[in-house]
Amino acid sequence: MGKHHNQEYRDYVSKLVVEEGRVMREVAYELEIPYGTLHRWVSNYKQKTKEKKSPEKYITPSEHEKALKQRDKEIQKLMEENEILKKAMHIFTKNQG
Repeated sequence: MGKHHNQEYRDYVSKLVVEEGRVMREVAYELEIPYGTLHRWVSNYKQKTKEKKSPEKYITPSEHEKALKQRDKEIQKLMEENEILKKAMHIFTKNQG
């Protein structure tokens, strides 16, 4: 009687092939899984992930501009925080020496 693997393990192994680009024969050999079984797991995984993906959503130029402005604000905030941390680090290292 063959081994039984849970769905989580099947998905993990399938991700190795689909998302990381591993060679199916090599993965099957390394994990001691029959090639046909792995091929079926990968096919099922591809089908399942294909169904989960939503169709591409097109955004309007104004939505794009709004998103860019929001990202610019976030970048500016992070740059300010980074400067504050640099100054704090300078103060702490200066007092230790």
